[in-house]
Amino acid sequence: MSRLTRAVQPMPAFVKAQIVGRGLMGTYRSRPAYQQNDYLGWIMRAKLDVTRQKRLAQMLDELDAGNVYMNMAWKGKRGAA
Repeated sequence: MSRLTRAVQPMPAFVKAQIVGRGLMGTYRSRPAYQQNDYLGWIMRAKLDVTRQKRLAQMLDELDAGNVYMNMAWKGKRGAA
């Protein structure tokens, strides 16, 4: 059960395909629920497809880096390696 207070954003097929294609689904799922939800909402609020693609690319790069969330340093869960 999620503790999110905002509406939960569904994952669009094109986002899922890119996450799976880059082998980042485990990394995505290891992020807190609020981050997963924020990324999806942020991507889908873009009015232009080019902006959606740019935001998706940023999310994928941040997941790949592992220490960034929305252009901010992120340390992850306490006690995580």
